[in-house]
Amino acid sequence: MPVVGYSLLPERDSLFERAERTNAIPEVFADIRDYETLETFFDTHKPTTIIHMAAQPLVLKSYENPRDTFDVNIMGTVNLLDIAFKRDFVKAIIIVTTDKVYRNDNTGNAFVETDPLEGKDPYSASKVGTEAVVAAWQQISKLSGGPKITSVRAGNVIGGGDLAIDRLLPDLIRGKISGNIVSVRNSASVRPWQHVLDPIRGYLELLEFLLRTNETLDAVNFGPIQRGISVKEICDFVVERWNVKIEIFKSADLSNDREAKYLDLNSSIATKFLGWSSELSQEETLNATLDWWEMVLGLEQTASEATKIQVKRFMKSKL
Repeated sequence: MPVVGYSLLPERDSLFERAERTNAIPEVFADIRDYETLETFFDTHKPTTIIHMAAQPLVLKSYENPRDTFDVNIMGTVNLLDIAFKRDFVKAIIIVTTDKVYRNDNTGNAFVETDPLEGKDPYSASKVGTEAVVAAWQQISKLSGGPKITSVRAGNVIGGGDLAIDRLLPDLIRGKISGNIVSVRNSASVRPWQHVLDPIRGYLELLEFLLRTNETLDAVNFGPIQRGISVKEICDFVVERWNVKIEIFKSADLSNDREAKYLDLNSSIATKFLGWSSELSQEETLNATLDWWEMVLGLEQTASEATKIQVKRFMKSKL
């Protein structure tokens, strides 16, 4: 089955650019809020299945531009579902939201899919809005027919090539490259870190499940088997692994009111229905991420080669 892509233009130094992916597959660079262009894309390529990831994904950026965050994350999803439901060739849709959609009282309990949803910051609130959109179209599908729709909620994904702003691993990578001091916020915060290839495998297995069975799943968590680990533990691991002194400012937790302190996921539904569980421990995930950067920064491999090596190793469970 051919793969096609629809997204904004790649950002400078993105993995897409580094891995020289332009024209690797049929693709259109446009905004998901552009209804007419998205509609033309559907009619041209006639996708049977869809993995919807388009979003404004950064918590701190959502405080700077909340309107844009809500517009992209909610109305972008409305556009996609509205168009998809008018085409009978679409059979299954996965909507990627976030583990941050759950009402979080910082108890440390691992969230299950039926837990209450609540967004505190603009980003998570916009994703709760996305979940409401998904629920509405799931109801339309049940009453009037249409493709199967499942929302998926993954833990904090990391991996080689990510240089997004205000993310822990990319900040540490930039510190290594530049030699500059890395300032870290909320060092005690705990997150369910996992390698990006783990949830991607889960998404593909979910699509296969939706296509070959009569089952429907409203929402599925994809998180690591292990309990989450703290930001400080991540920093200590990176400093020790690279044997480079990186001075980290554990500044006053100015972001405490902006981001949850504890976050963890229960992925038992993914295990029960898909037989899925994360392949990599959080230590293996960190090692794989740093391995990628060592290969690329050391000029041993290109970004494309390093990525292909890790995908092949992952498929053999030998990362």
